[in-house]
Amino acid sequence: MQLSTAQYNLLERAIAKSMRIAVFRRGSEYIVIPKRLTVKTGREAMETRQPSTGDDMLIFLDEIDAFEVVGV
Repeated sequence: MQLSTAQYNLLERAIAKSMRIAVFRRGSEYIVIPKRLTVKTGREAMETRQPSTGDDMLIFLDEIDAFEVVGV
């Protein structure tokens, strides 16, 4: 998925305010708290934390089918 400017703004606001987002990837939905955007192995990625377990997840933006901010 190629993010639009508006989607980047939503994602950056979610990071700044520690808001939960729902990420849809490969037919699965993940509810996570994004911590920061980064580049890993030449690809844009989002470092996230799973709120119920506290586990860290690295989600590559080009693997995301869709995302939405939860509770806006």
